[in-house]
Amino acid sequence: MTAQGREAGADGRTGQNASPAAGDAEDAVLEALALVSRGPRPPAAATPHRATPWPRARAIAARCAEAHPAKPRSVPLDRALGEVLAAPLTALTDLPSFDTSAMDGWAVAGPGPWRVRDGGVLAGGSRPAPLADGEAVRIATGARVPADTTAVIRSEHSRTDAKGQLYPEREVVTGQDIRPRGQECRSGDVLLPAGALITPGVLGLAAAAGYDALETLPRPRAEILVLGDELLTEGLPHDGLIRDALGPMVGPWLAALGAEVVATRRLGDDAEALYKAVTASTADLVVTTGGTAAGPVDHVHPVLRRVGAELLVDGVAVRPGHPMLLARLGPGRHLVGLPGNPLAAVSGLLTLAEPLLRVRAGLAPRDPYPAPVHDDVQGHPHDTRLIPVMLHADRCVPLHYNGPAMLRGIAAADAMAVVPPHGAHEGEELDVLDLPWAPGGCFT
Repeated sequence: MTAQGREAGADGRTGQNASPAAGDAEDAVLEALALVSRGPRPPAAATPHRATPWPRARAIAARCAEAHPAKPRSVPLDRALGEVLAAPLTALTDLPSFDTSAMDGWAVAGPGPWRVRDGGVLAGGSRPAPLADGEAVRIATGARVPADTTAVIRSEHSRTDAKGQLYPEREVVTGQDIRPRGQECRSGDVLLPAGALITPGVLGLAAAAGYDALETLPRPRAEILVLGDELLTEGLPHDGLIRDALGPMVGPWLAALGAEVVATRRLGDDAEALYKAVTASTADLVVTTGGTAAGPVDHVHPVLRRVGAELLVDGVAVRPGHPMLLARLGPGRHLVGLPGNPLAAVSGLLTLAEPLLRVRAGLAPRDPYPAPVHDDVQGHPHDTRLIPVMLHADRCVPLHYNGPAMLRGIAAADAMAVVPPHGAHEGEELDVLDLPWAPGGCFT
């Protein structure tokens, strides 16, 4: 089956997975017309005037964060994982801070053989006595090397005779297996620039360099409001009810983007509950799931008008995810409205939440990069299309099950490919946007 045929089959089954809201139903119909039709295409519906082009929507979201940079704070090392350095990490000491042994073995002075001195030198012990010429002493990895030491001989590369004389079994090179003071860095050296993500390795380096706490940019705080009376939190779907897929997914996704998720609340389709939740929230970013279209239980727009929010993005020319939105609730506070269909919600996360959160967290924006596509990909008549792909041999491979209500494709994906209107042929380059965990993991 061709790539177009596979995609048509996948998208044509979206109705089995969810009960789409009005905007998502429109997505499904338009995609079906674009992808399934074998004859002349029907006239394309005009793009709604309010829809923002996909690249511009991402730029607007990033600019929102730039206008309200986070204030640095000092946090202990055990709370700094996943945050961003607000200032360069500068060594507070030489590393190592004294000459140390790189191996278990013998510290020796002068040419051999050597007479063995009683005792030994252990890591963490007091400063050892200097070695006399022709003398050797046992030494542990990481221990301070005695003054006048010529080299360290590994235990397995030496032998002793009955008289206690030590002999090398390999050539001894002056300075071997000694880590000299300042080998890794000198006090005052810049180890990492401001803006570096604090990973477990960074924490280890900071501790070794003498830090107890770090100046970081705090994670933006996010609150998730899950909407929909049809959603179950456990068990199997029944009686028209479906499992909530977005509640378990959106929180970890936001955390992978650098947010601190303070709460996930399930409100159903209750306009008053949504109004109270939005007005009571103190989070930097409120994320709603569902309710962004114009159906009878789509309450996000009316609530935003009621709270006096400023709509910055009201619909994006992208499929899936057309009815996503971005609003300013107040200085430094925003709301991202995700469509209710799962893959459409992922589109909203990548389009609006990711640029806003990464910039607000102090991370560099993650821009798409080009990669040739492995198969022909059908495009939407007039909108950008986002599809889940795997990366293989420097190519992006489109995945099945990429309809607005489907998750099998994104669960197996490394990235999302950005398909322009009218599609692309095999071998043509598409812009590719990595999923947040693809480049190097997340630390939450």
